[in-house]
Amino acid sequence: MKFPLNEDCPVSIESKVLRLEGILHIPTYSKGIILFVHGSGSSRLSPRNQYVAHVLNQASFATLLFDLLNPEEEKQDTLTAELRFDIPFLASRLLIATAWISEQENLKKLPIAYFGASTGAAAAIVAAEQHPESIKAIVSRGGRPDLAKTALSKLETPILLIVGENDAAVIDMNQEALSQIQCMKDIKIVPGASHLFEEEGALEEVSLLAKKWFIQYLI
Repeated sequence: MKFPLNEDCPVSIESKVLRLEGILHIPTYSKGIILFVHGSGSSRLSPRNQYVAHVLNQASFATLLFDLLNPEEEKQDTLTAELRFDIPFLASRLLIATAWISEQENLKKLPIAYFGASTGAAAAIVAAEQHPESIKAIVSRGGRPDLAKTALSKLETPILLIVGENDAAVIDMNQEALSQIQCMKDIKIVPGASHLFEEEGALEEVSLLAKKWFIQYLI
């Protein structure tokens, strides 16, 4: 299936037993595609991820924002919080979306990268560690890479960790995770930013850092 260019296109990511909703944007001359992996309690409609995706679209990267959970699972997770920290489960959903990309006519030749937020960053690391030949780069925004556990030391995909200066606990988690990663890696602390990067200019800085990382490793 071919998709329209230069517009946000609703898509359904389907497997034999699953359907997840997403938003796909393909620039005319795409240099690669970035899959967004949202954090706990979020979705494809995350305004922060949508902002970063728009910046990447302007840099000629295709983007896919998608729901890790279907509506029934979202209801379950709201009540029990069982799924939001189940990193292997979330990684399996990311791999389904990655496989879907490889089946689309005007996407399958594009290099693939992940942008993960919060627990989504751990899912991105676990998924990339399982398929190092397919995933070219990872960016984590306010992520919990520590939850990826043993996948950290096995990771081969270049990874950038971005954390807010005022997010002290998450800085510590990211620095500890960074010490376990053996491949190309970096950490950037955004001055004056909190966990959600809601401060003026904070999300713009995240977007700029992510764009530079993806340009370096996808092009």
